[in-house]
Amino acid sequence: DEDRYDADAKVTKGAKEVEELKFKVTEMKGMKKPALKKVRLSADQMLQALLGSKHKVQMDMRSNLKQVKKEVKEEVGDAVGDWRKNVDDKAGMDGRKKMFEGAEA
Repeated sequence: DEDRYDADAKVTKGAKEVEELKFKVTEMKGMKKPALKKVRLSADQMLQALLGSKHKVQMDMRSNLKQVKKEVKEEVGDAVGDWRKNVDDKAGMDGRKKMFEGAEA
């Protein structure tokens, strides 16, 4: 009986030591921060979350933007001819024959 009691006392003492050491290890490590998820909020939603639903605040972010004047460039393009004329010349077998006859000469 005494041997069993001594063994039981050793086991409980060991278990307490293990628990204390686990506690010390977690204290030294510190709390692990959870990974944060990216949340997209508009400015209005952010203000509503910060100020609560009591305040109705509207922000117009576009009014803070700088005004930029665009310069209009006039492009000088090549004179575009009637493309249908060129297609009609090369369309069909007659156009192909003309191409080959021109190459043979």
